[in-house]
Formats: sequence, C-alpha cells, structure tokens
Amino acid sequence: MDNENMKSLKIYLAAGVIFSAVLGTLSHFFYEWSGQNPVVALFSPINESTWEHMKLVFFPILVWSLLLPAGIRKDFPAMRCALLAGGLLGTWLVPVLFYTYSGILGRDLALIDIGIFYAAVLAAFWTARKLRDSERAEKVCPFILFISAVMLLAFFLFTFAPPDIGLFAEP
Repeated sequence: MDNENMKSLKIYLAAGVIFSAVLGTLSHFFYEWSGQNPVVALFSPINESTWEHMKLVFFPILVWSLLLPAGIRKDFPAMRCALLAGGLLGTWLVPVLFYTYSGILGRDLALIDIGIFYAAVLAAFWTARKLRDSERAEKVCPFILFISAVMLLAFFLFTFAPPDIGLFAEP
C-alpha cells in the first residue's frame, strides 16, 4: 500500500471518529427535538435505557460505513466489514462498560457514561483500522453483515416492543 492510500484511509477514519462522535452526541436529542417522531425513534434513543443508548454508537458508524469512498473500498476491500465489526464491538462495549462500572460503584455517573460513549466510538474505529487488511474480515464479511442486520432489526423492533429485562429498563 502506498503512503497516499494509507493517508486517505487515516483521514477517512479520523473523520469517521469525529462524524460518529458528533452525530451520536446530537442524536441523543433528536427524538425529543422531532416531537417524538416514530421514524426518528428507530435511530435515536427514546429513553435513558442502556439499549437505547447503544444506538448512539451503532447508527453513526453504520452511516459512515455506507459513505466509504470508492478509492478506499478498492484499496481496502475489507474496510466496510471492518467498520461494521468495529461498530458492533463499540455498540456492545456500551452495556459492558456501563454495567461493569455501575456495578462496582453501585450507581451511575453521567460523566462516566459520556466517556463510555466516546471510548466505544474510538474502540470501533481502532478495530476497523486493525481489520482493514484482514483476509479473515473479508471471509467473515457475510456473517458481520448478517449480525449487523440483526442488530438493525433488533433496534427497530425493541424500540417499540422492548423485552422486560434490565438492558431495556430506564435506570
């Protein structure tokens, strides 16, 4: 890979971190700002449950993966699946880190919750960068796409019909 291609990839990933952090932060408020529009509810948190806050990581990274430039896609064929894999990791880091620290402290703190969101976004893009040239990521791409589609459908379904378990309860 020449330096120009690697530079383009680094810029794309750095821009993705910023895009995902900003869009995720703003999307925390989209549902209220929209007057509780049910379409907006599919993509933005509708309450303070951990599950709903996982959307803050998942959807911006999904959108960013769809904006993958053709040149990067050509030079790094595994990049889209690497982004989706990173997005899945980042999405699931939210509940893992939240329940770990709040279980240890016995309560949750907004500042730590915010830090978890940004850490999850960084972890997602770090993972994507590490998997960018991975033949394994290319080989398991259909599985990554399947799991991403399942997550998408789960977010849509559980927005309006959440199971009665802690992950979906408001703290």
